[in-house]
Amino acid sequence: MTTRNFRNPSHSLSQRQFRAITRALSDPRRYDILEMIAGKKDCSCIELREASSISAATLSHHLKELESAGLITIGREGKFALPNFEREVWKSYLAKLSDL
Repeated sequence: MTTRNFRNPSHSLSQRQFRAITRALSDPRRYDILEMIAGKKDCSCIELREASSISAATLSHHLKELESAGLITIGREGKFALPNFEREVWKSYLAKLSDL
């Protein structure tokens, strides 16, 4: 799967990104992971792995899906991956969802 970058300066969501976010959030584990990331200022993949009962490979897959949807970005500090919640994208998603 290729990583798609949906971010733009205005944070307005295209239909494509809206569907990608909805698809990413349809998995309950993925939503739980996103909730953990959003609830902490600095969250590491190690903390996510320790807090869940899934393998490192499965966590990596879920993070890739959340990143592809634009809900998180993943920074690097040495060998550590540091996911960051994209709050503006989330707000845009909720606004578009409320328009339904």
